[in-house]
Amino acid sequence: MHEMSLAANLMDQLLRIAAEHQAVRVLEVEVHCGVAQQVVPEALQLAFEALSQGTVAAGARLNIVEQGLVAECRTCGERFEAAIDDYRCPRCQVADVDLLAGREIILRSVVCQT
Repeated sequence: MHEMSLAANLMDQLLRIAAEHQAVRVLEVEVHCGVAQQVVPEALQLAFEALSQGTVAAGARLNIVEQGLVAECRTCGERFEAAIDDYRCPRCQVADVDLLAGREIILRSVVCQT
């Protein structure tokens, strides 16, 4: 379950951010997860809740936003939304692409109480 390690890394970042801003509480967190990471939102939520207990992030609302795959065909240059199991270009039908989005996990925002 890689969601536990993702949640641990997220908690490290949140605790650092909270300390830098002298926050007494983290209220809300938004994380964007690319579909290629195959994050199970419910598992990430449970891991986050478990790891945040006893910290300034306890009780914080975790918003997980799924990011789709965006690909660019190396043959014809077409940009398109790819499926996790289908990278064929809709224009030329070649499956040789550069992935431009959908592999990242990004901490987008943190709302703290100071």
